[in-house]
Amino acid sequence: MALTGIEILKMLPKKNCGECGVPTCLAFAMKVAAGQVEIDACPYVSDEVKETVSEASAPPIRTITLGSGENKFVFGGETCLSRHEKRFEHPTGIAVLLTTDMDDGDIDGRMDRFLALRYDRVGVELKADLLAIKDSSGDAGAFTALVEKARSKCPDAALILMSEAADVLKAGAEACGEHVPLLYAATESNADAVAEVAKDTGCPLAVRGENIGGTAKLSEKLQADGFKDLVLDTGARTMKSLFEDQIVCRRAAIKHKYKPLGFPTITFPCEMTDDPFMETVVASILVAKYAGIMVLSDLQGDLLFPLLLERLNIFTDPQRPMVVQEDIYPINGPDENSPVLVTCNFSLTYFIVSGEIEGSKVPSWLLIKDTEGLSVLTAWAAGKFSADLIAQFVKKSGIEDKVKHRSIIIPGYLASIKGELEEELPDWKIQIGPREASHLPPFLKKWSPED
Repeated sequence: MALTGIEILKMLPKKNCGECGVPTCLAFAMKVAAGQVEIDACPYVSDEVKETVSEASAPPIRTITLGSGENKFVFGGETCLSRHEKRFEHPTGIAVLLTTDMDDGDIDGRMDRFLALRYDRVGVELKADLLAIKDSSGDAGAFTALVEKARSKCPDAALILMSEAADVLKAGAEACGEHVPLLYAATESNADAVAEVAKDTGCPLAVRGENIGGTAKLSEKLQADGFKDLVLDTGARTMKSLFEDQIVCRRAAIKHKYKPLGFPTITFPCEMTDDPFMETVVASILVAKYAGIMVLSDLQGDLLFPLLLERLNIFTDPQRPMVVQEDIYPINGPDENSPVLVTCNFSLTYFIVSGEIEGSKVPSWLLIKDTEGLSVLTAWAAGKFSADLIAQFVKKSGIEDKVKHRSIIIPGYLASIKGELEEELPDWKIQIGPREASHLPPFLKKWSPED
């Protein structure tokens, strides 16, 4: 249960030293309670207090981190049932299955697709996240060789190591080095041996029961033995039971603070159907309700892309608009004589405008001004897309070094600021673009810097 600011204050040294960056201990305690700063920011608080506050402040579903360095995959950490209540924290991980009994061509093909099927949208790279490596024969050498191949060929992939044999899992984990994998899975029959491997290697451990009750029982046992980083597989392999289990796990953890189910889940659409389309349908449901990781048999561009877009939409914070980075975006290979356009960084505006420019085939420079995700008229009304701010951006953007002319096209809805902008940019000719993005192609085809 989360602590209040007053409860946290009682544990602090009350020096009011300000070394944490906050003037008083009371203000610091309030910020810790609100999740705005970490308790570690206080240099005088004891380790016992740090642990107490951290445990109390932890989300009802534990956060798990796999991988290493810049190539980390984080999942769990969820705090709500519905996105509109707050937000969903970490997108569902998409894993591709590799097994030791596959031929080299099949393995290489799946790895190649893992690397190739990546898409840039709103400045975010959309891609699969993990490789699930399954031991099919109990051969530690073959398993380790596949792990090493995956690490070499797909270094940014987080790994799931799957075997019933503790010695095979240990060999695979050691082959990963500092790149932390998920060990799958502890069951009723092998829990002690696999748990020992997880303890020795420091890896998160997946727990699989015959059903949700069995999984909760194993989870409770392992927690009593000191394990904190667990991942749950309820054993369900039909859509109805899996759907129900995902909801029960989330509700039990968030609404009832039931700790045995307070962990992210791993699911296996690859084991539920042989039809790639149906597998994707199952996966699409699991993205919404509430899988931490889902393992697919393979990747296929026409099926993966809509799944990635669904994930992007669901895990975008509804309280923050989607934005693109403030920058100069070259479209269609512009040069020093190409037109220059400016607009806001609301992602929908960017995609519509850039799409129309691309469709026009006219090489152009598109300047994206940071308006905190507001659309053109809204940003102008809020004072975030005014003549002085646009002028400052144009001057610092570096566009003057990219073009010979001094003409800039502003959105048609901002025609009223033309005079102000001419005063702010006396060396530039301000041109009024069309109001609708769909009218940009004919406008650009007729464009001249002197118009």
